Parts: sequence; structure tokens; C-alpha cells
Amino acid sequence: MAILDFEKPILELEHKINDLRQMGSKRVTLEPEIKRLESKLEKLKNDVYNKMTSWQRIQIARHPKRPYTFDYIRMMTDEFLELHGDRLFADDKAMIGGFAKIDGQKVMVIGHQKGRDVKENVLRNFGCAHPEGYRKAMRLMRLAEKFHVPVICLIDTPGAYPGIGAEERGQAQAIAENLRDMAGIRTPIAAVIIGEGGSGGALGIGVADRVFILQHAYYSVISPEGCASILWRSSLKAPQAAEALKLHGEDLIKFNIVDEIIPEPLGGAHREPQESALLLKAALIKYFKKASTLSPKELLDARYKKYRDIGEFVEK
Repeated sequence: MAILDFEKPILELEHKINDLRQMGSKRVTLEPEIKRLESKLEKLKNDVYNKMTSWQRIQIARHPKRPYTFDYIRMMTDEFLELHGDRLFADDKAMIGGFAKIDGQKVMVIGHQKGRDVKENVLRNFGCAHPEGYRKAMRLMRLAEKFHVPVICLIDTPGAYPGIGAEERGQAQAIAENLRDMAGIRTPIAAVIIGEGGSGGALGIGVADRVFILQHAYYSVISPEGCASILWRSSLKAPQAAEALKLHGEDLIKFNIVDEIIPEPLGGAHREPQESALLLKAALIKYFKKASTLSPKELLDARYKKYRDIGEFVEK
């Protein structure tokens, strides 16, 4: 398991407790010492995880063991049927989607997908979608609209792929068209930032009636490293940039960028993936029950107002 620097004292204490458990026998009881260390571990976890800096939370959001879109689909839904291709160029493996059921409710699930190892990351392009990925996403949303099925968008990308091929095939236009067309999809849309929410790559499937963000996920116009490279000419200043960007849920709610923060298990979603999935599933079910009472016109009017209310301006 990947260990972050600030988590090392916790991991060392956990290993020590496990070692004591294995050493214990009927003749030698180590239970008092184990209980003492468990109490110390609980206090240490609360001290570390409840006082994390923005940069440490970004490291949690990027943790290689963090649940990805396929993991949440597996843990939250039944009967997932993946659909492929944009009907124009190719099937983008960095953007997945298909029909599924959540507690019997038919839904369309779309999301970025990263890889767990080098081979899979190359296949998934590190979660950086091409234009065909965004066109596939829109094709699936149109399909969901046709069958009056709610849409779930799971966002987890450093950004859209900026390569020459992607630009030649209309990366900017594909994202812009998604922004425009998602505003008019006549079925409920819920977007969830489950890890990284980077720039236009995230926005390309991020126009929704309800925008959720996991507790340690982030949503930003630029990565902290990119911001630091522009402002300070050094990516080493990324921790300072992370603080300045205000990219976590607590700040994003104040700016009306996101609507709800979904809590994560102590230490992050990668520590208790199943618990994280249950919390996300409950939030989605609650929202879709409320959305089912709205007519398509009421839904579109509320979506339009939501995005018109973002930002402030002053007239003199």
C-alpha cells in the first residue's frame, strides 16, 4: 500500500499492534498493551486526519489506492452494462459509461477512469480523456434523456488530454459542446468529484443539477503544480498554491460551485472504500428521489438559475 509521508507514524503504530496480536498466546497476554496502543492510534489518527493541509488532502485525492469510477460502479450499482464509442472516431478508455441500477432505479453512469498500474494507466491515459471521450459521454447522456433515466457523472481527472492528436480532433470544441448541451438535457444530472477535478477536463461532464464533492477531493481551474509554475516559476511551491486556490469542498460551497460535501471515512476513501461507496450511494438516492418530483421544465429552469448565480459582479 502506498504510504504518504504524513501517514507514516500511523502505519508504524498499526504494524506494531498487528505484531503484538501475532505474538500473543494463551500463556502470555498482551491485551492491555494492545488496548493502550489502539487508544494512542485513534488519537493519532484524529490529530493527523482532522488537521490536514490543502496539499495533504490533495495527496489523499490522488492516492493510488483511492476508489475509481469502476470501483464505485461495482460497489454501488447492479447490472452495469458498459457502452462504447462516440460513433465518430473511437472508444476512449479514459471515459467510461453505461446503464446500471441503484436500488432498482435505472441510471446512466459516466465517469473518468484511471489505471492501477503502468499498463492500465497507459490504456486509460491516466484518466485524461480525448475529444472522443467527451463525445461518447454526450452520446450516452442523450440516450439517458431518450429513456428518461437520471445521469450520474463521476469526475476524477487531472484534466483533458492536451496532446496534438486531441487538439487536432477538436478537444476544446468537444468540451464546449458538452457544456452547452448538458445545460439542456431533460433528465436529472448529478455530478460527483470523487478524486481530482481538473480544469475543463472535469467541467466537460460537470454541468449538473446537483454537484457533490467527496471530502478530500478537489475541484480547480488548474492544478497546484501548474499554478505554482506560473506564479513562482517552480512546481515546488505547489503546497502554497493549493492553499491559495481554495479548491476543497468547504470553500467551493461558499462560492456556489458545489452543492454538498460527502464525508469520507477517517483517513480517506481508500481506507474504507465500501463505507465511502455507501455514503455516496445514499446521497445520490436522496437527490434522485427529490428530482423525480420535478417536471423537465422545472429541472431545466433550476439548472439555468444554478449556474447564473455563480460568481459576483458590481455595477457602478
